[in-house]
Order: sequence, then structure tokens, then C-alpha cells
Amino acid sequence: MARKGRLTRVLRSRCTDVPPTVAPFRIRSARLGDVPAVHAIEQEVFADPWSTQDFRDCVAADALFLIAEVAGEVGGYVVALDAADEGEILNLAVAPEGRRKGLGRALVEAILGLLQDRDVSHIYLEVRESNAPARALYAAQGFREVGRRKAYYRRPVEDAIVLRHDA
Repeated sequence: MARKGRLTRVLRSRCTDVPPTVAPFRIRSARLGDVPAVHAIEQEVFADPWSTQDFRDCVAADALFLIAEVAGEVGGYVVALDAADEGEILNLAVAPEGRRKGLGRALVEAILGLLQDRDVSHIYLEVRESNAPARALYAAQGFREVGRRKAYYRRPVEDAIVLRHDA
């Protein structure tokens, strides 16, 4: 709980009077030492969270795994993979106290840039049908709906909307 309170104070103090073009955080590659903080956010925001081993595997593998760091604390993260000319955003989360501060947008922009640098031309992701904030974020970044996966999510069971971004 101490981490959550400190991150909230940092976000409030560094984000309230900052113009939207100035980022009070930095985006960097994930390290093994980030996994506990990443997993804590994962457990807080998702009903069916990834395991710590899933995140360790992403650090060890060729996954693109970025962290939004706020005053030395993990405030959010994104994980993506690419193969040939396609990429997929597998996971993205921002700590509740970090939302509406630009972290999610910055993570999406950063991962899109990395995928495009790898000559990816189509980027996919799934999002809960009911997740209006995430859907709005992705739409603002140029993603469009291309399909639906029935009963894709558990806890609760819900359809996934498949989105695609053409680079």
C-alpha cells in the first residue's frame, strides 16, 4: 500500500500543473526487477491477471515490454510481440492512480513506434467490449474495429473486440 500512496502523491504533484506536451514520467524497457510492481498493477486492474512468471518470460524473451516510470515507480506497462509484418499488443495497464495522466497514451505511442521500427504494418489487440476508456484511447491512436471474439474473457465472461492499427 505504501507504493500506491507514494505514486498517487507523485502523480498529483507532478501532473496537475504540467502542460499536456510535457511528460512527468519516462518510458523505458522493462527489467526483471520491475516484475513485482508490474504484477501488483496487473492484479489490481484485471480480473484474470497474468502471473509473475508470464512477465518474467516477457523480460527474458523477445517481447517488447515497456514501463512508464513515475519518480522511480512503475506506473504502467505494455507488452507486445511481432512476427513478420504483424504485431500484437498483448497487455497494457496503468495503475488506477495514474490514469488520465497520459501514461496509457504514451505507452501506446511508444509501442507503436517500436513495432513500426521493426517494419510491422498491422498491429492487433483485443479489448473488453465494456472497456470504453481503453477503446477510446485506442481509437484516438488510429485503431479500428475489425472483429469480435465471442466469450473471449473470463471473470466475467465477455466478448473481446479485435482492433487493428495500420502503420
